[in-house]
Amino acid sequence: MRQRSRIAALAAALLLAGCASQPHPAQPRAQPLPDGLRADVAVLETTDLHSNVLSYDYYKQKADPTLGFERTVTLIRKAREQFTNSMLFDAGDTIQGSVLADYQAQVQKPGCGEELAVYQAMDAVGYDGGTIGNHEFNYGLPFLSQVTGTPMNVDGGANQRCAGPHYPLVLANVNSVRDGKPIFQPWTIIHRNIAAFTPDGSKLSVPLKIAIIGFTPPPIIQWDKQNLQGKVAVTGVVEAAQTYMPAIQAQHPDLVIAILHGGMNTSPYSSDMENGGWYLAGVPGIDVLLMGHEHTDFPGPRFEHMQDVDDVHGFVRGVPAVMGGFFGKDLGVIRLAMVRQQGRWTIDKSKTFSQVWPICPPMRIGGKLAVSASHCVPADPQISLVVGKTQQAAIDYANTPIGRSAVRMSSYFADEGDMTALAPVNAAQIDYVRRELPAAHPDLANVPVLAAAAAFRNGFGGADDYTDVQAGPLSLRSAADLYFYPNTLSAVQIDGAGLKAWLEKSAERFNRIDPHADGEQPLINTKYPGFNFDQIQGGISYVIDVSKPVGQRIEQLRYQGKPVQPAQTFVVVTNNYRASGGGGFPGLDGKNIVLASPDGTREILAQWLKAHPTLGASDLPPAAWHFARLPTRGAVVFTSASDKQAVAETDGLHNVRQVRDNGDGTAVYAIDLSH
Repeated sequence: MRQRSRIAALAAALLLAGCASQPHPAQPRAQPLPDGLRADVAVLETTDLHSNVLSYDYYKQKADPTLGFERTVTLIRKAREQFTNSMLFDAGDTIQGSVLADYQAQVQKPGCGEELAVYQAMDAVGYDGGTIGNHEFNYGLPFLSQVTGTPMNVDGGANQRCAGPHYPLVLANVNSVRDGKPIFQPWTIIHRNIAAFTPDGSKLSVPLKIAIIGFTPPPIIQWDKQNLQGKVAVTGVVEAAQTYMPAIQAQHPDLVIAILHGGMNTSPYSSDMENGGWYLAGVPGIDVLLMGHEHTDFPGPRFEHMQDVDDVHGFVRGVPAVMGGFFGKDLGVIRLAMVRQQGRWTIDKSKTFSQVWPICPPMRIGGKLAVSASHCVPADPQISLVVGKTQQAAIDYANTPIGRSAVRMSSYFADEGDMTALAPVNAAQIDYVRRELPAAHPDLANVPVLAAAAAFRNGFGGADDYTDVQAGPLSLRSAADLYFYPNTLSAVQIDGAGLKAWLEKSAERFNRIDPHADGEQPLINTKYPGFNFDQIQGGISYVIDVSKPVGQRIEQLRYQGKPVQPAQTFVVVTNNYRASGGGGFPGLDGKNIVLASPDGTREILAQWLKAHPTLGASDLPPAAWHFARLPTRGAVVFTSASDKQAVAETDGLHNVRQVRDNGDGTAVYAIDLSH
């Protein structure tokens, strides 16, 4: 009976608290919540949306039901129906990464009073908070300041508060050089009422006080050097958390949620660690960890066997955590089982777990699990109504004609030596630097100019995630397909030894092949991102021997038919990300940049294509490399889009054959390295 009396008193106190806005005299203080209360709270997460708001492939100009925020919203609404209590957060890389994003950032910028399309869509479903990813900085601080509604005291920053998302953005590890203060609020407190249950099953509405704190990858200061250098300073994620946790704890929150645009790495910690989630989970006071950036799922097999990580139930060093995929393909869900003990909320870890809900649940096809577009959840109809007009304007702009091509340019077999999708990028980069460099560096006017490019669309996102520009009319959409990211162009000065080291790093894309092994051996090292497999052209040639260990694979490196000497000087054109240290390539740290163009590589490519209105094979540099001859006992295999063997044949790869169809739009191919 005493327990029921306490509950009745509590309910009365909460009712009075809910009327606090009324003009009453002094209100009685609410009684403490009783121990034994339980509440399930779902923490929902999106991450790395990259402005894929609608389920649409801009490059193939067709619907793509395997991605898109409009389908994630269907899962969000499902979760809100399933869980009485829920909160929704976003872990960044939100405003960049699609034709829609580029259109709004670079072509038809919104006015101060207009909200970005992706934020309009997110506001339509309602978020509780979010953080800033590394790609948010790609368009510069003035644009970021405007579209997030965040005045920034930085060079070029906006003092005016413009329209931004209707939820708080927090970022703790990026500070203005001018005043040393964070450019976003580092943390904030949000208040929610949740349904809780007493031991006897009575339901109460009780307040919950949540602190959120956000982090972005520290290497942004190198990756976006042109936009950030001299304007902001970046600290490590652990150091930033330790700085602000005392102030957060002084507010006595019931729950502290860290929103990290980053993944996990158990290597020794450093303040510039890109994926510091494992270490951040060890900061005392953090109760929940939301992650992103790595374009994968947690819990999931990628993190199997990682120290102090439960990749089944979703714990990192004892902290509930989730990473919800990318491009709107998934929703991260943490089911927090909370219990009131000793006057505070605690997490019952025995009943807490994390999941990643896919918009396209895998099904068994041909004996294996695969994704089928016919089994994806439907799109939420509200989202297309919100962004449809802007979406159509972006599509119309992307279809602006810029020429014709007699060559099909694709990345289906870029890892195997088909450079048709990379050759126009490298040709455009070399042409630009040969014209611009002599004015900036007359001493380098006669130095050989090479160019590096990687296949950004290499199948990581599924069967449709490949560049494929058909022979025929070219448009701005073609240039975007050939060059996916809004990087700017940079050129670096290196020597022959540095050139070989660059290529050796790129060759980590391949597993070491044992010629005597009987079974199938996968060619591709899937832990090494395809966007880091730089292929260099411009008069050089080289051979990759995949039977050799990492660091010893590049052979017969030549320039114009002659062996490259270790001290020989070259200028290599690349992007700002790579030139400033992105990818961890030896000798590339921003110190040897000889040309940093304000122009985007994609725009440079589009102009080059316009200057070659009828593009033919003779306009493109030849493929620069091939594999060393290596007879193998077992098959060497890789995965690409299905039924593309004819593409390989046309592009000169006569040693590739399709072995089996996976039934999900992809197929396993074998490559005969003995030819």
